[in-house]
Amino acid sequence: MNNTPYVPVKEDFQFLPERDITTDQNFASQGYWKGVAVSFFKNRRAVVGLVIVVLIMFFAAFGPIMNSYGYADIVSVTTEEGKKIVAQGISPQIPGLISGGGNTELFGDYTFLFGTDDMGRDLWTRTWQGARISLIIAFVTIVIDMIIGMSYGLISGFFGGMADNIMQRIVEIANSVPRLVIVSVLAIFMPKGMGLVIVALLLTEWIGMSKISRAEMLKLKEQEYVLASRTLGAGSFHIIFKEILPNTIGPIITQVMFSIPTAIFTEAFLSFVGVGIVLPQCSIGSLIEDGFNNITTLPYQIFPPIVVLALLMLGFNFIGDGFREALAPKLEDM
Repeated sequence: MNNTPYVPVKEDFQFLPERDITTDQNFASQGYWKGVAVSFFKNRRAVVGLVIVVLIMFFAAFGPIMNSYGYADIVSVTTEEGKKIVAQGISPQIPGLISGGGNTELFGDYTFLFGTDDMGRDLWTRTWQGARISLIIAFVTIVIDMIIGMSYGLISGFFGGMADNIMQRIVEIANSVPRLVIVSVLAIFMPKGMGLVIVALLLTEWIGMSKISRAEMLKLKEQEYVLASRTLGAGSFHIIFKEILPNTIGPIITQVMFSIPTAIFTEAFLSFVGVGIVLPQCSIGSLIEDGFNNITTLPYQIFPPIVVLALLMLGFNFIGDGFREALAPKLEDM
């Protein structure tokens, strides 16, 4: 029996013909955020929500300048006798809708798509001006709350121990105070208006963000890359804001998308109960309050702000769901 090992020779090998080797498009390498964007835009509900929010933002930005009436202007005409007639309670002039009420015959040359209120102000302009104010309040509040809550939660979770216990007791105390109590106390020292609403939201909306950030910190602070940074001499705040923070952006973005409609609804509620925006300025909540007060005489007045509020809440919730599924996909969706 020959135990000599076989040595391959040249004739044992055959070169394959030249062929086009391309990247497998199904598993092509792509960045994290590109993958999130692809997954987000595959979600029909998320896209519908994005379209709704973008359209409302467009009208909030340009709707008040689409006609010649200001949000505080009282539309009126002067008769030949010199009598001033105000356009009070004119129904919406929408094709197919019968206009009635008010002094419609004197304002035939005027166009009021949403009608006018009991003071003779154009509801189209006031609705989109109110949407603008509500969105500004919501975005300013959420951005500041995100910075405060995110920093608070990350620091609390990173240091742990006594520092974490003290900081979490502060969170529990702040969370236990009813929002109406905070608003009532603020109303004593601050004038009603946008400033009071923003401060009231700042004092309450950061708590949820801090809890999300702390939970992410507790999950990530023992990871290998954090231990490597410690070994290389990185400081605590460098690790928190340079190493761990970028890895918590996903849940924070999702929380922000769900916090925006909450802030809009809270602003609407505060304006509705009379501690928010002051006339002649308007917001979604103050417009709903005006419509509610005149619901028996001018029932159409309440519909524009209610529809805009409902669409904003729906749109942002759809976007939040889309981001949540895109940032943390389920196994069956991968």
